Amino acid sequence: MQHQLEERRKTSTEPAASEAATAKAGVLYALAAFFMWGLVVPLHFKLLSAVPPLQILAYRIVWSSLFALGLIVFARQVRQLTDALVFSRRLALLCLSAGLIGVNWLVYIWAVNNGHLVQTSLGYFINPLINVALGVLFLRERLHPAQVVACGLAGAGVLLLAVSSGEMPWVALTLALSFGVYGLVRKTVPVSPLIGFSIESLLLTPLALGYLGLTLLQGSTIAFQGDWSLDFLLVLTGLSTAAPLIWFAAAARRLKLSTIGLLQYLAPTGQLALGVLVYGEAFGWVEALAFAAIWAALAIYSVTALRSAHHPTAHPKQA
Repeated sequence: MQHQLEERRKTSTEPAASEAATAKAGVLYALAAFFMWGLVVPLHFKLLSAVPPLQILAYRIVWSSLFALGLIVFARQVRQLTDALVFSRRLALLCLSAGLIGVNWLVYIWAVNNGHLVQTSLGYFINPLINVALGVLFLRERLHPAQVVACGLAGAGVLLLAVSSGEMPWVALTLALSFGVYGLVRKTVPVSPLIGFSIESLLLTPLALGYLGLTLLQGSTIAFQGDWSLDFLLVLTGLSTAAPLIWFAAAARRLKLSTIGLLQYLAPTGQLALGVLVYGEAFGWVEALAFAAIWAALAIYSVTALRSAHHPTAHPKQA
């Protein structure tokens, strides 16, 4: 009798232990991805500051494609890749998402190597609120009054930066909008993260190779001219691009969206810390006020998202 009770107790605790292990793995994947995006990737591109941004982008695309194809072969998903490459509405949407992520990558590389890490962090801080706005405009999602306040606060922060500097923070807005629309497009494409990323990279590769061929003919190429450390850093762009995306996808499968939403702020926080503390970018009282408004907006947004996650039936179509 005692043996049966022990067996039942053991059986009842197994699902809970399994869920806890899954959640722990998800948190580790998420932390790895956001650590890469927040610290490793910007440091990586800073080390490549001697290379023009467009050349870095081209090499990033080429090596990302090769890295992704290697993963496709290893995961035995070649058939899924070839099926997704058949001309269709899905492929057309992936062409659009490839263009958007290409713009995002180029602006990010340029910003990092031209002393605008604070603006890149701003872009990724306001990205969740851009997603809310896009959900309302294109997916007919309903907005909480609190989320309206959050978007208004974020808008006020961006406006303050624009007025103080005399120009719109175009780097931040371009990064936020391009990645926000990219996410919107990918949300409508029925394809796995690895297959989608592989196709996007492959679609951009002919343009990248064409540009690199042109720089070679013009004698303006910097890579593979005898500086092996620089060449190695360029090859590593494939790894630093694909790895956090794969880790993020693994985390998203294991964690609640609300948890992912809170952890995602680690990446722009790391970028902000690097820009101000390591590279000495300007961060005065105006920037502090603007970021305070945006952080307040994110706090409101996060609390609202958590409440919606706990009461999904009360608000069936939340951003």
